[in-house]
Amino acid sequence: MTIPPAFLDEIRARVALAAVVGRRVKLTRAGHEWKGCCPFHNEKTPSFYVNEDKGFYHCFGCGVHGDVIRFVTEQEGLSFPDAVRQLADEAGLEMPVESPEARARAAAQVGLHDVTAAASAWFTEQLGSVEGAEARAYLTKRGIDSATARAFGLGLAPDSKARLKTALAGLGMQKLIDTGLLIAPDEPGREPYDRFRGRLMFPIRDPRGRIIGFGGRIMGDGQPKYLNSPDTVLFDKGRTLYNFERAGPVARKSTRLLVVEGYMDVIALAQAGIAEAVAPLGTALTETQLALLWRVVPEPILCFDGDAAGQRAGLRAALRALPLLEPGRSLRFAMLPAGQDPDDVVRSKGLAAFEALLAAAEPLIELLWRTETAGIDTSTPERRAALRERLRLHSHAIGNPSVRSLYDSEFRSRFDAQFNPPRSFVRGAQPGRGGFGRNLPPAGASSQLRAFQGRSAGDAELAALLVGLLEHPGLADRHGEALVQLPAGEPQLATLRAAILDATIHAPDLDKAALGHTLASTGLSALVEDVRRSTRLRYSFTRAGTDFAQASEHFGLVLGNLIARRRIEDELTEVTLRLRDTMDENDYAAQNSLIAERQRVNDLLLELAARERGDE
Repeated sequence: MTIPPAFLDEIRARVALAAVVGRRVKLTRAGHEWKGCCPFHNEKTPSFYVNEDKGFYHCFGCGVHGDVIRFVTEQEGLSFPDAVRQLADEAGLEMPVESPEARARAAAQVGLHDVTAAASAWFTEQLGSVEGAEARAYLTKRGIDSATARAFGLGLAPDSKARLKTALAGLGMQKLIDTGLLIAPDEPGREPYDRFRGRLMFPIRDPRGRIIGFGGRIMGDGQPKYLNSPDTVLFDKGRTLYNFERAGPVARKSTRLLVVEGYMDVIALAQAGIAEAVAPLGTALTETQLALLWRVVPEPILCFDGDAAGQRAGLRAALRALPLLEPGRSLRFAMLPAGQDPDDVVRSKGLAAFEALLAAAEPLIELLWRTETAGIDTSTPERRAALRERLRLHSHAIGNPSVRSLYDSEFRSRFDAQFNPPRSFVRGAQPGRGGFGRNLPPAGASSQLRAFQGRSAGDAELAALLVGLLEHPGLADRHGEALVQLPAGEPQLATLRAAILDATIHAPDLDKAALGHTLASTGLSALVEDVRRSTRLRYSFTRAGTDFAQASEHFGLVLGNLIARRRIEDELTEVTLRLRDTMDENDYAAQNSLIAERQRVNDLLLELAARERGDE
């Protein structure tokens, strides 16, 4: 089977080499590369390096060298076609169907990069001619100097239907059509003609730096203002980012990658000293373009105009990204002053002002929260319910369960803090006097549960879990991800939970004393003491002397049942509201089933607490 070279290039561009190698080799950062012990020969000192920018691996010990396809063939014993097929699946690409037409297309691609390169050189030549005076004046007006114009290969397409066709006739009419440089009319007998006419030209390159298409800005009046090459065997605008080939290596070093609106924004920023900027090609960011961005940095910064249109564009990008979010992979948003693009900000206020806007870029979750809550009337329960439903839909659009649960928890906490503020935490508070909450323990609770002086059952159990983390910090590594799913009615509990998890993430081996010292250094020692003194609900994991294995087992049981109870409560609320409208027998049965399931969970939690009382 003949696989087109362009398809292989697409795989190399879309599949992260370090991720594939990392399945078999433990890699660590070494400057701008990755290193590890070579999988092709036995060694104890790492001499195997992966260069993501250049797309190859190399071992300085045994000399092995290759790309992502060769690695899969040699490490997994696959044939070349099978390795390509496996990697194509990972990249979301369909394998090309072997057919006479496919072979013809592959053959047609041969030499097309030479055609686009020749066209770019010809456009550049026209920009420097007498005919290019207007385009050069436009660049001067925009503050683009000749060195920058040369670096980006800017050119001019004269306002003529045949100038390019005549100049490059020796390359073959069909190749000029295949690269999108000429338009072939549908009407029989009409000659092909130049696509780009009277436009400032911007060559568009693939990640390897080869010219695959062009963008053109009209000089003078006319529409469209910007015109791109059509999709060809070389060019697909939904899979391409302008300047990616130049910005990618710089961004990997700076760990920052900007997405701006258009060609001129990219070029102006590069001239100002910010080389790590790219632009989509006249459309909203696609899933493929987001994947390209995330291959370079974990949180690209999207720059939008601060007006209403820019706000809508930011929200569209956020919604497009939600299903694709992963741990450590998100977006940030820099909102520019209304009516200004990056070039305007840099030229009017200086580079420092633009850098300040980038430093203040807001996380994706902040954009969603602000967009949904700013200026929204929430004066009635129905309107607040509508807001909560919109937030729920956003979090449930996230594919990754860990990220989804954290978004859901964050939205719940913010919503509750704004619309259902709990009573303040006061040391020594008595029931009904502003203690840890207003809700009484559920009916049938033990005397121990009733001793919580009005604290809600959920917060009482969360407080016990936090005491467990204070006694056994190692529990955070095993259960921290699940723990954040629990809502915290009291902000103080949310604060302490976040502080404990943050400390243990940065230092997983913290013991009880070291954790206490870390929390004290952040001013939380009083809060720690308050939570310890107010927590009378005891489990095995709240005792210092409990074996870690037993503490972890019981901690997981309590936590799992609390998460289950939260799910039951949500479902019970939903079915109860539905039952009021339908009075349907099935809904009634579902309600009773959920009530019974909730009781079983509460009984198990009480049993675990009672078991600990029996041990004391």
